Order: sequence, then structure tokens, then C-alpha cells
Amino acid sequence: MRYRYTQFDERFAQEQREEQLTKLFLELLMHSGGDVDEALNWLQDLADRHGLWPEGMDLESFKELLADKGYIQSERSPGKGRLGEPSRERFKPTRKAEKAIRTDAFEELFARMRQDTMGGDHVTPFAGAGGDRLPETRPFGFGDRVQDIDCLGSLTNALRRTGSDSPDMSEDDLQVYELEQATSSATVLALDISHSMILYGEDRITPAKKVALALTELIQTRYKKDALDVILFGDEAFEVDPRKLPYVQVGPYHTNTKAALELAQKILARKKHANKQIVMITDGKPSAIYVGKKLYINSFGLDARIVNKTVEEAQACRRKGIIITTFMITSDPYLKQFVERLTEANKGRAFYADLDNLGKFVLTDFVRNRRKKV
Repeated sequence: MRYRYTQFDERFAQEQREEQLTKLFLELLMHSGGDVDEALNWLQDLADRHGLWPEGMDLESFKELLADKGYIQSERSPGKGRLGEPSRERFKPTRKAEKAIRTDAFEELFARMRQDTMGGDHVTPFAGAGGDRLPETRPFGFGDRVQDIDCLGSLTNALRRTGSDSPDMSEDDLQVYELEQATSSATVLALDISHSMILYGEDRITPAKKVALALTELIQTRYKKDALDVILFGDEAFEVDPRKLPYVQVGPYHTNTKAALELAQKILARKKHANKQIVMITDGKPSAIYVGKKLYINSFGLDARIVNKTVEEAQACRRKGIIITTFMITSDPYLKQFVERLTEANKGRAFYADLDNLGKFVLTDFVRNRRKKV
């Protein structure tokens, strides 16, 4: 006999629809640069066209739902209404909304990638201190922790040495488990906000932001001892709070990749981490550098003067032990030429993203001299 729990089904379907609408709103919020009103207007337009509202819900009730869930909060705008009219209520996104946008981007980007069992630290091929316990053991030494002693192995050593039922254990009998060696990393995330990221109607900035948000979420949640700094670069490069990433917008800028690498090196010079890296998200083509205090610009082709100066910065990074990982947000073979040259000069890595499927990349790895799909 089959039973159907109608009330449960309806409530579950309602919750699913609300969750889907919330995800759609967060996506629109990212496109709007953090403008809640504009994102809600877009959502209303989509709902009217495609009948998205569940029964009994409209824009006002959905707005209340978002506020109740903690995704938006009221922000009064005094003096902006007409004379004699009350000020219009505006809304702004909350930290919870920013966190949800990063999480959604992370899930979209890494959903197809293979899982591992390494947990939350960068694990190296070497034995050391502070990581997970390994099956291998070694003699106890000064500074080893008592909790890492292999009790059974130490007792066996004592029995072998004394050959009695009441062994007299000495320090030489003690052995400890090896531990995985864990390390930390300082990362500078550099995001291209030049006009070419929306050129010819192709939206490259949204997938670029999703990659940036996913990497930020990965570092901040899994690698909590790492340092993370975020810079944006167009005509110039400047630091920005990582929490502002969902609302970054493209400007009328050229692409000064050299400035991004210079600023990233200055930031990393202040860090004491053993490993340092730059993660750059761009559509590839540099079109500007500073010559003295003047901005030299050439938006046509790959200008040798600009390219050479930018590659020199990549080589400077390599000499300092800074690996550059580039996420290339375009499939244009012409633009890939520069990224290939930059990556080879740094002996770094480059991921070429599929704009239609962010979980799919082609990796060119000059560290291990290989190319593969991930």
C-alpha cells in the first residue's frame, strides 16, 4: 500500500520554490553590483514573464522573506523623497547574503572536481609536525609530543631488549608516529575589472567574479591559517576588502597587468608565510603600463612594449619564489598567447575556463610540465 502525505509535499514544494527564488535573487544581486532594489526589480520582471511566484507570494512578501532570513536589511534614505513625502525605504545586502553568494559560487565551481581526504591544511610530501598521524614511526627525540608515542611499538621494543615479562622501558625503546607536514600560504587574488571584461556584449566579469568568490570561500573556510588579500586592476591596481567581491563592477579601464603584479609583490613582501602565490583572473590581454607617471595605452593587438614589461614582472615573481596561477576567462586563442608566455616566464600555472561551464578547465602547468582537463 502506498501513502501520499499531501500536506508535507506542498510545504516541501513551497520551501523548494522559495530557496530557488532566493538563489536567483543572490545571482541577480551579484550582477547588480549589490543594488538590492535593482536586483528585486529584475526578479519581478522575470517573475512576471515566467510565472515564478509561488501561490500567495508577490514581491513585497518575498522582500519580507529575505529580510526574515537575514539576507537584506532596511536602510532608510532621509531627504530623498519628494517634499512632504516620507523617505523611501531602501535595502542593503547583509554579511549572510555575501556569504551565501560565495558559497553558491564555490559549489558551482567545485561541484565537478574530485574530492580528497586531506581536510583543511595544505599537505606536503614530507613528514613533519602539526598534521595528521601517519602509520610510519621513528625513534623518540627531544621535542616530540607525548601524545604521539606509539605505545604498542615502544612496549615491543622494550620486550625485545629485556626478554622478560616485566620489561624495564628506557628512553631508547620509545618510538613516535610520524606526522604529515602541513604548511601555510599567502595568496593575493587579482581580479581584472577592465572594460574588455564586458566587451562586444560577452559577459566575462560574472564568471570571473564567481571564480574569485569560490577561491575566496575555499581559502577562508578550508585554509584558515592562510593569508588572503584581494586587489582589482584596470588602469591601476588597488586593494579591496574581500567582502566587496560580489559587488565589483567593470569600469572604463584598460588592463594594467604589470601594476597588478607589482602591487601583489609588495603585499606578499609583508607576509611571513612559507609559500606565496598570486591568483590572477583576467581575459588575458594587457593594454596599459605606466611609463614614469604617464599611462601608456595600446588597446590594439599585443603591444611588445607592454607585454615585455609585464613578463618581466612575472620573472621577478619567479625569482622571489612567487607562483602565478592565472584563470583565463575567455576561449580566444589570440588572447591565450600572452597568458602562455606569462605562465612560462613564471613557471606557473594557467587555467583556461569554459564560460558556459565554470566547473570545466584546461590546465597548463609549467610547474609539472603537463597539460590536462580538470
